[in-house]
Amino acid sequence: MKKLRVALLLLAATCSSSLFAQSRAQIEAYIAQFKDIAMAEMARTGVPAAITLAQGIHETGAGTSDLVLKSNNHFGIKCKTEWDGEKVYHDDDAKGECFRKYDDPFVSYKDHSDFLRNRPFYAALFKLDPTDYEAWAFGLKKAGYATNPKYPQILIKLIQDYNLQDYTLIVLGKKERNENDPAWTKASTEQPRAVTAKNSEVPAVKHNYPAGVFTINETKVIFITKGTSYLKVATEQNISLGRLLEFNDLQDGDVAREDGLLFLQRKRKTGANDTHIVAAGETLYQIAQAEGIRLESLLRYNFLTANVQVLAGEKLYLRDKAPAMPRLAGERVQATTVSTESSYTAKEAPKASLAIMHVVQPKDTVYSIARKYEVGVDEVKKWNEMETTDLKIGQQIKINKTR
Repeated sequence: MKKLRVALLLLAATCSSSLFAQSRAQIEAYIAQFKDIAMAEMARTGVPAAITLAQGIHETGAGTSDLVLKSNNHFGIKCKTEWDGEKVYHDDDAKGECFRKYDDPFVSYKDHSDFLRNRPFYAALFKLDPTDYEAWAFGLKKAGYATNPKYPQILIKLIQDYNLQDYTLIVLGKKERNENDPAWTKASTEQPRAVTAKNSEVPAVKHNYPAGVFTINETKVIFITKGTSYLKVATEQNISLGRLLEFNDLQDGDVAREDGLLFLQRKRKTGANDTHIVAAGETLYQIAQAEGIRLESLLRYNFLTANVQVLAGEKLYLRDKAPAMPRLAGERVQATTVSTESSYTAKEAPKASLAIMHVVQPKDTVYSIARKYEVGVDEVKKWNEMETTDLKIGQQIKINKTR
């Protein structure tokens, strides 16, 4: 009898494992089938792709529920009074409830996005950061989307277990598709390889922002195209033109000179992320807009001026001061020849001057700083009006660098 009991337990465990594997395979197949429409709908309406996919997986049992099989209704949207399309009847909260029926599952995805976007009790969701899937999950429950008290936790677990956040980040330009990778996503903001003379480029980031008002770093923003009138936007958003320009670090201008982000509120002094990796051709202004941080704060944290171009691949700090100024585009790393202990000269004659602020680190000396920037100790002392070579950690040393 005991052997039989053990055998039955082993059989049950095997079956359970098989069902779990099958279930995971079904979920992954569902994601593969509907990830593109979820991302397209995010770009169109602002509903995060991660949330849409998690809802679809849960509501349909990864495409296997009775309701979805007979109706193509992936989100359990009921008929409501305004629905004049085909209907099916299904037991849900009550027996024989009316649900919308679609000829094409992609129409169901579009209807889901519009359902959330156009109903006032979901309006608060669109004030949230699209990357904050936990806030979205709890916001849906609070707005009455589902009666299950564990609905937010279910969505969050699906997003985390199946890396659904990747699809939201792709739409926002924070990840890029890589069809050769089994997961076909990779971070475009991951730490790059060391920059060398032969490999100094980091690919430019392509953005695909949602339509309408959304948020970056908890600040309202819209995406506008080249030629858009700032005055028209200000009027539509009920703010003054002067404040709109101020919010976006613009001195003047009547129309946008290029496609880009336009903030409708004052940006924050710190970023949502700790750092930003500079992409090829990315300007400091574009970085400040993409991260939702004031340009003056970005410059101050990184010891920069507005008119410089940072080298692709360099790390910029968004929440606190950088340990040192990042390298700039066109800056050459050259060998030096020692003439005396206090004098270093570059092999090439200087072509332009550039003021650099170096933050003193624990092991820094005037000698090591001079060597780092290929200048003389006497020059460092002169530029900083130093009578001695004593330094303090955190002290800022001015370097009139030539390149």
